[in-house]
Amino acid sequence: MTANSFKKYKIFISVLLTGFICLFLIAAGSLQAESPSGTTEQISNLPPMMPVPAKIEPVEGSFRLDEKFSVGGQAKPTSRAFKAVGRFMSRLAGHAGIFLEQDFLADQSLKTSTKFIYKFERVGQLEPDEDESYHLEITPEKVKLQSKTDLGLLRGLETLLQLLSVDSQGYYFPCLIIQDQPRFTWRGLLIDSCRHFMPLEVIKRNLLAMASVKLNVLHWHLSEDQGFRVESKTFPRLHQLGSDGMYYSQEQIKEIIQFASDLGIRVMPEFDIPGHSTSWLVGYPEYASAPGPYRIERKFGVFHPAFNPANPKVYDFFDKFFREMASLFPDPYLHIGGDEVEAVHWKENPQVQAFMKKHHLSDYQALQAYFNQEILKILTRYRKKMVGWDEIYQPGLPKDIVIHSWRGPQALVDGARKGYQGILSNGYYIDLCETAERHYLNDPIPPGSLLTPEEKKLILGGEATMWAELVSPETVDSRIWPRTAAIAERLWSPQEVRDVDDMYERLKVISVQLEETGVQHLKNQQMLLRRLISPAGSDLLKIGTLKAPFTIDKLEALQRLAAICEPVKGYARHNQGRTYTSLAPLTRFVDACFPESLEAREFRKIVKNYIEARQPETARKIINYLAGLYIIVPRIETVSEQIPSLKEIRPLADDLIHLSFIALYTLQLAEGGEKISNSWIETQKVMIQEIKKPKAECLLAITPAVELLLESLSSPGGK
Repeated sequence: MTANSFKKYKIFISVLLTGFICLFLIAAGSLQAESPSGTTEQISNLPPMMPVPAKIEPVEGSFRLDEKFSVGGQAKPTSRAFKAVGRFMSRLAGHAGIFLEQDFLADQSLKTSTKFIYKFERVGQLEPDEDESYHLEITPEKVKLQSKTDLGLLRGLETLLQLLSVDSQGYYFPCLIIQDQPRFTWRGLLIDSCRHFMPLEVIKRNLLAMASVKLNVLHWHLSEDQGFRVESKTFPRLHQLGSDGMYYSQEQIKEIIQFASDLGIRVMPEFDIPGHSTSWLVGYPEYASAPGPYRIERKFGVFHPAFNPANPKVYDFFDKFFREMASLFPDPYLHIGGDEVEAVHWKENPQVQAFMKKHHLSDYQALQAYFNQEILKILTRYRKKMVGWDEIYQPGLPKDIVIHSWRGPQALVDGARKGYQGILSNGYYIDLCETAERHYLNDPIPPGSLLTPEEKKLILGGEATMWAELVSPETVDSRIWPRTAAIAERLWSPQEVRDVDDMYERLKVISVQLEETGVQHLKNQQMLLRRLISPAGSDLLKIGTLKAPFTIDKLEALQRLAAICEPVKGYARHNQGRTYTSLAPLTRFVDACFPESLEAREFRKIVKNYIEARQPETARKIINYLAGLYIIVPRIETVSEQIPSLKEIRPLADDLIHLSFIALYTLQLAEGGEKISNSWIETQKVMIQEIKKPKAECLLAITPAVELLLESLSSPGGK
């Protein structure tokens, strides 16, 4: 189809589509576009909680909040528990707007008038298998929170805050009894600060968000081809030459560790070796397998530079380095990476080849195993347990290492059967922009697993992984939240808690609550879109094609389009015609789109309801919704012509017209009981396949729902 004929075709569709919308809206008696909505009955009609507690027993009544609400327990000032209770009271007052009389930051002594009583037996240790259970009891007179450790107290405080409710009389807690404990002891989030540097404030706000959903491990990825991010006083050229000046001082590292500790979160560093190591070798090329020189890598992928396992000075270097880092990071575990080691430089190095022959190392996996054994000796010397990706596993390694699986649950199962501990990240790669549902149903121990109880104990839990090739400090929160809250529930709540629809209903509420921690996953979208259109102003456009004029400006139009678009999935964004580097801008339309369109998911639910029941009121919901989308098209066309960086989104507007036409015409045929031409259906199916192709590195997320509606016409149950 030529450009001119396509333009005429588009005009024809637009006119026809406008007629459909007007006709259907007159029948519907409404001009207002509705966002899909739905409600799911919450567990025992309680406020949304995430993670869901292990055991909940609702009780009649409620505890009412007022200015005299006070807290008391045995925690000493400056202790982790005292500070946590103080934060809780401050957050509670902020939620309810209550001017509490108690100076809870200075005095939490227990009195007869105390309304909220907390108690714990001992200070918890920040290490796996520590007790994080708690018992919460709410009566009309008192709130009581008890735990074995102060870590359990912290987890219970988050649950209590989520229970805050409101009615016309004011704020209250519903009466209940909760006995709760985590299913897995290792519940983590990996943040990659290497491919794009993440300032301290990014780490802090995400730690606060982690604590709110009971995650307990920050896995901090601190070395990579694109940057070495920790100050080393022993080897200063690491951060001086390998970081572009963007690194954390040791004082800043200590600040984050203390901040995380106060939240009950461990900080485990990762220093990736022997591959993914270009930034190390910029300052210390003498330890590489090839002579260099080396420069910080700007592109992303797997590269050749690797440490030289045949050079004994390499192990002296790592002995001094890990001695320094072991004293800086108190966590009992240290992650060595170990993944995706390219053997190219090993093959080309005569010293390495002679070394392999001398030590009877048959292949490069055996060479890496030798390297890992030497690193393990060093870490053991400094009382650290080794964690590494799947590739570190080799027969003969001691059973106290932890295998971190990016390959899948079966790797964990196989390791557990051989006596090795493991944690899962496969299926939790949140940078791939998959759905919360997919992450939620992914389990470190899949239902029906044939592992013995003892083998199951070896699977410690899992981690969401936020790799940073395609995120900046402005966008990273939107890639982590709210989907990581669903992963947090999978790692905390009982395995049988698997109702996806209920999870999504709770996730909507939790997503908004997460903003209190400072994460910017919701608000930064408007900021990014506003920046895109700022050179062309924000004048208004009035569209009078419907019964009454609509007023919509450029920002609103972009927001409506972004709400139904998603970035391409997996690693596809690297194959869309642009070469991404660590210097590339991450400020385009695709960067403002959320990984998952919850609006499109709700639309798909309404379409499914219509297909199942064919109710006219459901058809009207679909029509009204599409009408609300259709009115943004002229504005999108305008901004795509005015602003060069938005030119790429014009095809999305064209596809939106096509989709709306297909959906509305399909509804007209279905509601009218007309015989439908198979050739027409097949033509629209071909069109949908074209629409499914990425534009501006985005997918129009309502496409599957329209495809479902079309397919229902040709199904045995269709008309």
